[in-house]
Amino acid sequence: MKSFFSITISIASLFLISCSTIAPPAPHGSVDHVVVIWLKNPGNPTDRQAILTASDNLRRIPGLLTLDSGFPLPSDRPVVDDSFDIAFTMRFDSVNSLNAYECDPRHLKEVTEVLKPLSQKILVYDITR
Repeated sequence: MKSFFSITISIASLFLISCSTIAPPAPHGSVDHVVVIWLKNPGNPTDRQAILTASDNLRRIPGLLTLDSGFPLPSDRPVVDDSFDIAFTMRFDSVNSLNAYECDPRHLKEVTEVLKPLSQKILVYDITR
């Protein structure tokens, strides 16, 4: 009986631990802004770094909750497009914050001086909750 009780407690503990690590859903009304970039010089590490550095300057813009960057994960799956060079996912607290971000002088400066000159193609996806 004692071992049954110990096993039951162990299983319950594992279940509760795994539940506590589940990421909470995004807040209602928030917006995810996904930017996918193809460089004029594909794979160029200097150009990638310039874009990453420029993105760091955007972190102080009000309403921007998170900003993450990454590179394509190579894939043989036909539904996966891994042809881009760098991508960003940003979360804003609202559509109004996203709209303000788009007009913010810091954003416009980085887009004009860094992003556009180095990019061959840019795709943007905005997702609301």
